[in-house]
Amino acid sequence: MIQIGDKLPEVSFQRLTENGVVTLSSKEIFSGETIVLFALPGAFTPTCSATHLPGFVALSEQFFQQGVDRIICTAVNDAYVLDAWGKQQQAGDILFLADGAGRFAEACGLLVDSGDFGGMRSMRYAMIVEDGVVQLLNVDAPKTFELSKAEVMLQAVTDWQAGR
Repeated sequence: MIQIGDKLPEVSFQRLTENGVVTLSSKEIFSGETIVLFALPGAFTPTCSATHLPGFVALSEQFFQQGVDRIICTAVNDAYVLDAWGKQQQAGDILFLADGAGRFAEACGLLVDSGDFGGMRSMRYAMIVEDGVVQLLNVDAPKTFELSKAEVMLQAVTDWQAGR
């Protein structure tokens, strides 16, 4: 599993734009910025839709006030699904990056087989990434939602910034 101090793996993500699906590399996305990245098992799933994403939407301005440049959500879904979910959730300040084949989650050691629920999915986690390097990583145990909550991550960002 990826650890604090590790550089994020070099993989490609997809994002739906007004010009269609574009492919972006990890380097393009994470270089030179402070990012809160959170991952979840899937768009439109109960906890993800009711609590996980809405928490980051509600607190996004506070993250930005703490020096976060971007908040990114990723899941092992395609770009069309993530885009539709983001619109349905009115998540304007969140950047959605599709890890459709699970390559990022797998390279980070955070891919899990959810069986009949949906097959290979990302574990639920959140991290602070600065210039492509993991500064903090909170991984929830299976079937829990505690460490990757927006409120927990906002406090983590605040503490991390204060300790710099």
